[in-house]
Amino acid sequence: MQNLTTGRPYLVALTGGIASGKTAVSDGLAARGAVIIDTDLLAREVVQPGSIGLERIVDVFGEDILQANGALDRRALRQRIFDSPAARQQLEQITHPLIEQRVRERIRQAGRSELVVLVVPLLVETGLFDDVDEVLVVDVPREVQIERLTARDGISIEQAEQILAAQASREERLARADQVIENDGSLADLEDRIDRYFDRLKRRSERKLRLVR
Repeated sequence: MQNLTTGRPYLVALTGGIASGKTAVSDGLAARGAVIIDTDLLAREVVQPGSIGLERIVDVFGEDILQANGALDRRALRQRIFDSPAARQQLEQITHPLIEQRVRERIRQAGRSELVVLVVPLLVETGLFDDVDEVLVVDVPREVQIERLTARDGISIEQAEQILAAQASREERLARADQVIENDGSLADLEDRIDRYFDRLKRRSERKLRLVR
């Protein structure tokens, strides 16, 4: 990917495992003034009916991954790629460049003095958006993830374990982290940690802005 940081706002890539609290952290950062770019939302945008992304997916995977109304049948597509690394790679070769293009457009729309947070759930797994100013990992113990997943999604412990096994490990995510927010306490604890992180983030951003002027 082209250099995202040159002449751009201060960029943070926010990631974390499932049920780690990424949304709570991104919402907290947005409330404090950060510009949020959610790559999950962009991934949905680039495969809307009538889009070039959906057209290319149908060319590769066939029309049986469409719903009756012409929209993408996400469940059918997940089943096609779940046990096939080759199929997953084909899908990523279609969608990732389109998502990256949308990200660049959103970054250009932000002012240079803004703090921009890219929410990238699969940052470690995909290797996307490495060229940012810092990587922020929302960290939570595995047992807490399982507890939250089973309560939130109504699934069994075994199903939760399978979902976690398909993602990067906690250790792999932490190895990529420049900054970490622990989310193993109460909501009040998390808000306090977001506050402290955001204060430090503003100082780092201001320092960079002074250097590039």
